Amino acid sequence: MSQKKVLYVSQEIYPYLEETNISNTSRYLPQAIQEKGKEIRAFMPKYGNINERRNQLHEVIRLSGMNLIIDDTDHSLIIKVASIQSARMQVYFIDNDDYFQNRETLVDAKGLEYDDNDERSIFFIRGVMETIKKLRWVPDIIHCHGWFSALAPLYIKKGYADDPCFKGAKVIYSLYDESFDKAFQHGFAEKLRFDGIGDPEIEKVKERGVIDYTNLMKLAIDFSDGVVQGSEKVNPEIIQYIQEKGVKFLPYHADFDKRVEEIDAFYEEIDS
Repeated sequence: MSQKKVLYVSQEIYPYLEETNISNTSRYLPQAIQEKGKEIRAFMPKYGNINERRNQLHEVIRLSGMNLIIDDTDHSLIIKVASIQSARMQVYFIDNDDYFQNRETLVDAKGLEYDDNDERSIFFIRGVMETIKKLRWVPDIIHCHGWFSALAPLYIKKGYADDPCFKGAKVIYSLYDESFDKAFQHGFAEKLRFDGIGDPEIEKVKERGVIDYTNLMKLAIDFSDGVVQGSEKVNPEIIQYIQEKGVKFLPYHADFDKRVEEIDAFYEEIDS
């Protein structure tokens, strides 16, 4: 039996950003799953406040150079990589001058959310997908962490549904105790337009109305094969939605080692 491959798509990974539930999970879960014999890749955005020299990031020239069109505007895709030596784990970074290079994380230095976080999220997800295509790496499981990765299930199941790298992939989305204040911009649904994401998919997004945090989570769940509860507390409305949709669900477990065992078994169940 060939070695199963798991792709981690996360909005934050420690030690490149400060320790949070999401960044710690995105750091230690891939290592633990790798130690269980699976092959892993991990991606996150290259926010402007990540120190490239201290963290020893370097650009991967053979993967960079593509332009992604979002809302009729070209944006150059830059791929960087760094290693977490103690974990024998590489982290790939999605970078762009407009969306990431001169920015903080998802909020600015004053703690205010960026108005174009919707476009930044689209660019991040499509950047991950295009990089995986260039690597010719075919994941069995794609596990997404943090709301900034919430568009990945839609793109994988619709935008890249016929691509050989993704057509067999199972998507798992982790829910956390997080949120954001600024709903996505008016016209967001049209920005999603891409191969495989046409009028039917865009209309489905529009039917949700304003894309606030709760509606974004529901959109992620609509296209996920399984959902993991990543925090002790999450929005009960979203849990109820998972139950209504009949999506496979893994509740939260406080003990990390036990959680790893359960998630590894969940991968096997989803991909069986």
